[in-house]
Amino acid sequence: MFKKILIANRGEIAVRVVRACREMGIASVSVYSEADTDALHARLADEAVCCGPPRATESYLDIAKIVSIAKETGADAVHPGYGFLSENADFAKAVTDAGITFIGPTPEVIAAMGLKIAARERMIAAGVPVVPGGDRIEDPAEAAQAAEAMGYPVLVKASAGGGGRGMRRVDGPEELEAALERAASEAEAAFGDGAVYLEKFVDGPRHIEFQVMSDAHGHTIHLGERECSIQRRHQKLVEESPAYGMTDEVRAAMGDAAVRAAEAVGYVGAGTVEFLMDASGSWYFLEMNTRIQVEHPVTEAVTGVDLVQTQIRMAAGEKLELAQSQVALSGHAIEVRIYAEDPDKGFIPSPGPIVGWRAPEGAGIRLDTGFEGGQTVTPHYDPMIAKLIVHADTRAAAIDQLAAALDDYVIAGIRTGLPFLRRVCENAVYRKGQYDTAFIEDHMSDPLPPLDDATRDLVFAAVGKRASEEQAGATAFEVALPKTEALAVRCDGDGVTVEGRAIALDVLREDGPIVELASAGVLTLVPRKKGGYDVGLRDRMLRVKCDADG
Repeated sequence: MFKKILIANRGEIAVRVVRACREMGIASVSVYSEADTDALHARLADEAVCCGPPRATESYLDIAKIVSIAKETGADAVHPGYGFLSENADFAKAVTDAGITFIGPTPEVIAAMGLKIAARERMIAAGVPVVPGGDRIEDPAEAAQAAEAMGYPVLVKASAGGGGRGMRRVDGPEELEAALERAASEAEAAFGDGAVYLEKFVDGPRHIEFQVMSDAHGHTIHLGERECSIQRRHQKLVEESPAYGMTDEVRAAMGDAAVRAAEAVGYVGAGTVEFLMDASGSWYFLEMNTRIQVEHPVTEAVTGVDLVQTQIRMAAGEKLELAQSQVALSGHAIEVRIYAEDPDKGFIPSPGPIVGWRAPEGAGIRLDTGFEGGQTVTPHYDPMIAKLIVHADTRAAAIDQLAAALDDYVIAGIRTGLPFLRRVCENAVYRKGQYDTAFIEDHMSDPLPPLDDATRDLVFAAVGKRASEEQAGATAFEVALPKTEALAVRCDGDGVTVEGRAIALDVLREDGPIVELASAGVLTLVPRKKGGYDVGLRDRMLRVKCDADG
């Protein structure tokens, strides 16, 4: 077994690997950029070494620097996590050329599965169903003929792509040439490879993936499926296991295809084979991710298998003792990704300091995070703050548990996806499991209804109480709410008046920027630099402007 592992990543996945190393008795080394000096992953590891300036290309993506740190610290293995260099064949080769074990597949396998056109050809040879299309497009005329043969709509996709980059939907021939140019340009910028291909657009698909694990002795199994259909901009937000409505027969067939896909490339380690399933139940190979996935905790919850520790053992050459017949899915697990972003403004990133933090706790609740209160989410990297995972006996119970945990989770100071995820839990279509990858566009795009009068008054009371403690004298507030009129609130130390109605202050309990309202759950109040407050409610964020009134 390894004695020391360097983790070539940051955030919650680096923390996850540090903890796995600790449980296995393996020393850990974290790398951190100058922007992450006080990051949790750097503080938890046995050793931490600065790898460069905030810019990722000069720190976390600098292959030579990361390999040099691994050698200098005496690491005998490197865990790449996900993202950054995790699927970079050149990085895997540089690690192995340095005499260090790369915890993942070989550089050749990464390269083979990273190029989508070549990967499709391998899957066809292995008998795995693929979406129609797939030939590299050399000129627009060729693309037009291929699209006409498949029938519109089609997708233009980057061969070296992932995460929705270099991907464009085309609904008619008049859109094709421009889509090809944009996709190729984006792919070149993102991956250094502008190759694109066409694929038939699967209408209303579900995104279902299978976790596979392979050892170096020719043994491969799958550990069931994950449903990953709730996405924004092709990025997953909610994942669960098992998939709703999955039958034993379909699971066996898709799982067998996933195992054949891994075996076709001589895979070793943890990997994920992703499929699209259409409304008729037909399914097709999408791609293979040659790393641990963000959503791996839901598989861990329902199988009881620690995927990161198993991944490390496979890289160390141990045999995979678990047989396919021993894999059983118990209960239902759901994971939500919590980002520093503003869902009401197209999910744009919302970096900044976390001034208040209260994490949910309890049986069946797991929180994977790289942050805590007092830290800052920087604009330099992916804005994911945490992953909240719940596990219960049934899907309905898991959704209820998730809703309760989200209600308990407070992150103050920045805008996050928490209010949006709470609304997902309440959505009838989601609860019925009758959704596909267009769920957000089809079922979550309606504007929020205005606040009811009682909740609105309590918001004003909370703001009034805070202002009365921070400022001398009476204060008036202008409050802009969705589809409501601005109202005046006055406080004089004895109480708060909202349009002539007095609100007693004894219903309020304060703890820093977090205000507990006995009849309205949790509010977060964060002073703004330009005056006023950002008010976080259960299902939305409000901005309260304050003006002194003498």
